Amino acid sequence: MSNPDPDSSSVVALDQGWELASTPPNSVVAPENLPQDLEWIPAQAPGTVARALQAAKRWTLESPTPLHDRDHWYRTRFVGSGSRTLRFRGLATIAQVWLNGRLILTSDNMFLSHSVAVELAGENDLLICFRSLHAHINALRVPRARWRPQMIVPSNLRAVRTTALGHIPGWCPPVDTVGPWRAIELVPRRYLSLQDAAIATRFLEGGRGALQVRLPNEQDITEPVTLEYANLRTVMTPTADGHLQGELIIDAVEPWWPHTHGQPTLYPVQLQWAGGVDAVRVGFRRVEIDRGVDGRDFTVKINGERIFCRGACWSSADIVGMSHSRDAYLPWLKAMRDANMNMVRVGGTMVYEAEAFYELCDELGILVWQDFMFANFDYPIADAKFEENVRAEAAQFLRRTSRSPSLAVLCGGSEVSQQAAMLGLQREYWSNALFDEWLPAAASGLRPDVPYVSNSPHGGDLPFVANAGVSHYYGVGAYLRPLEDVRRADVRFASECLAFANVPERSTLEHELPVPAVHHPLWKQRVPRDNGASWDFEDVRDHYLQYLYNIDPTRLRREDAQRYLELSRTVTGEIMASVYAEWRSKGSTCGGGLVWYFQDLWPGAGWGVVDSTGEPKAAWYALRRAFKPVQLVLTDEGVNGLALHAINETSTERSVKISLACWTETTPILQGERKCVLPARTTLRFSATELLGVFFDVTYAYRFGSPNHSLVTATLTDATNSELIDEACYFPHSQDVQPRSIDLHATLEQTADQWTLCLHTEQLALSVHIDDEQFRPEDNGFHLAPKTTRRVRLIPRASQTNAPQGEVKAINSRRVVRYGGGQ
Repeated sequence: MSNPDPDSSSVVALDQGWELASTPPNSVVAPENLPQDLEWIPAQAPGTVARALQAAKRWTLESPTPLHDRDHWYRTRFVGSGSRTLRFRGLATIAQVWLNGRLILTSDNMFLSHSVAVELAGENDLLICFRSLHAHINALRVPRARWRPQMIVPSNLRAVRTTALGHIPGWCPPVDTVGPWRAIELVPRRYLSLQDAAIATRFLEGGRGALQVRLPNEQDITEPVTLEYANLRTVMTPTADGHLQGELIIDAVEPWWPHTHGQPTLYPVQLQWAGGVDAVRVGFRRVEIDRGVDGRDFTVKINGERIFCRGACWSSADIVGMSHSRDAYLPWLKAMRDANMNMVRVGGTMVYEAEAFYELCDELGILVWQDFMFANFDYPIADAKFEENVRAEAAQFLRRTSRSPSLAVLCGGSEVSQQAAMLGLQREYWSNALFDEWLPAAASGLRPDVPYVSNSPHGGDLPFVANAGVSHYYGVGAYLRPLEDVRRADVRFASECLAFANVPERSTLEHELPVPAVHHPLWKQRVPRDNGASWDFEDVRDHYLQYLYNIDPTRLRREDAQRYLELSRTVTGEIMASVYAEWRSKGSTCGGGLVWYFQDLWPGAGWGVVDSTGEPKAAWYALRRAFKPVQLVLTDEGVNGLALHAINETSTERSVKISLACWTETTPILQGERKCVLPARTTLRFSATELLGVFFDVTYAYRFGSPNHSLVTATLTDATNSELIDEACYFPHSQDVQPRSIDLHATLEQTADQWTLCLHTEQLALSVHIDDEQFRPEDNGFHLAPKTTRRVRLIPRASQTNAPQGEVKAINSRRVVRYGGGQ
């Protein structure tokens, strides 16, 4: 039994003493009809049926059983008396709530929060029934859809406000989300919170900032309520429509920036009244969309500066239990920031995340592209109840995230316009009032500071073309196009791109998926695929393995599975890095690209660049290098030679030296360098000829005889202290991964509590991979130029661990190099 203080003036979480039982669908109408011999097991709230059954060892992620085919009952008892409000932050999905035997709430929207005024009577019984979603859907009578996507099943899910997660065969594990997935709270009647307020910030002349707060006053509190920042204070004013309103003018505010371009500065503000204190943090920034001279661009501008947005699409921090605490989100979002990502997209097939998610993005300086939860379906917009649900859902989400400066783009949903257009339907079917009226009205009313996009993708003669507006770019990827397509497609902004079946580290496979890799049916089950397609995303990866390394993947997979996995780990990151080099180069029209997607939902070769345990894959490291704020990238300009692009996104100019070398196997045959000042927020472009001073067929475009070199290296160093900032490699021919002796060495070094691995090679070492059970390398999968030494910091995976012990292998090396453990 939960025992909240009956006189408490604060919010009390009803998170103790819950039990769960299941019954056949609609077999029990009300609590008094529950069978006496029903078996109850411990449960969690917030939580899900899947999590409770998993804890009871009656359900597994490895073989998830259906949960939507039964009714699920939750019950608890708590102490409390008098007038209170029961707040249900999220019930998934068809729910009925009884308090002390009285039905107090019916909900059919997973994304809605509900507040119910109640009178408590000492000991209180709270019971929630989550009705079978399958039975509910089967009983629905909705107008016939104009199209039915294959991706999400069942088709009538379009009429229910619930997540598509678990309903997308081939994309994610079939985990049914059922239960009180968000907090249940007991709220004092006379209570105010900035969490419920609409908060707006804006810049004023002279570097000042204005903070406006509009707060519901449902309890008609008449005593003074003050809004405060530092030594500034204002008394909130009652309004005619039942709100409290106030404004503060703050002198000399610093703008909030994504972490790649500056500091994500936040300001603490608090609310005080006789009943208590509440505090939040806010940020000041300005967001615009630059459409370019031709009106077809899509570039996000923050505080007047163009931002190249790079990152990934979010899936879930916890597909089983739907955990949404700060601790649940932090490791994932920190890994995102550590990879130099500055934008995350929460797509329409997922869920609206909790406040902690957006607060962390605010703190870490990660922009959020936020879809409303609509995807692919022809939604029943003529249904008045559906419209009411949508408007309430949008308003609640926008209000609870109104203080977040990280929210940068609001989007109606995912692939609805594309779905209709690709099926050959006329233009009038591509959109409707949902995306053109209801959602933009909510956005402009509650978040006028955030640009709204009707759909992703969107723009151009067709909603999915790459060279206008927002696209889902899979030319390089699912459509098996060569790397040249990146430039030919003229991508303006890719809100999804570059989906590959990324292979996890060996340790993850050994511990989490201990089956013969590649050949076992369970392996293939975890490889993502589009429902109904004759191919999967491992086939896509294989195509580029052959493209990049000139090796037959089918034969290699059959004859040497470990070698196949070794090359498969590296190839996807190499392809991604090449794509981003084009997109970030000077003269590119691309304003950003978000990889599909960030984290796997279960162990296997999924789309995630981080596996389901939180371990970065080789692709994560490749993107980390490709996303540096200060960077050097190389692009092949054909007969115009090799171009070098020096990028500085920071607010500080850098004095740098750019060096270029063309190599035989072990010897540079031609070198050149140039010193320059790299201004803030600038990309400079140089040709190889500018650095070398003479003509040399660096890209082997003219083909005068046999090639003289097999490798080109470029470095960007600090001109004042010679510190290496970035490096890049270019291969005039395909990478030669034939194993050979390259004379690669690894030595451990220790300074205080820090371990470093010192690597040296006499010949080119391709995709050098460090494998250590107890330490994670700061960088991995990088190329090492001939006669080069590099030091890599080793980060302990636990607070206490033994000395590092592992192995190093390059994909073109015959020998595995071991370190530690007396080696």
